[in-house]
Amino acid sequence: MTARLDYRWHLRKIMADRGMFSTTDIIPLLADRGITLSSSQVYRLVTERPERLSLKILMALLDILDCTMECSASTSRSPSNGSAPPPATG
Repeated sequence: MTARLDYRWHLRKIMADRGMFSTTDIIPLLADRGITLSSSQVYRLVTERPERLSLKILMALLDILDCTMECSASTSRSPSNGSAPPPATG
């Protein structure tokens, strides 16, 4: 059985830890860094686990939230059994 790498996305929890309780709180902070996302794009970024994410957006989020890759997402290794990946947390 081969191992499958997976990850958990912690953006929502990190935002809450920093006092940001609305997904739109982060929009002007992204704009300050040259990133323009709609409120629906930001909502999906915060509440869902992204399958694709530009490095520019990731670096802006890390800067805004003063965190590292380790605090924004965690990896896990699980046996590949054909089941769906776990839902986003945080």
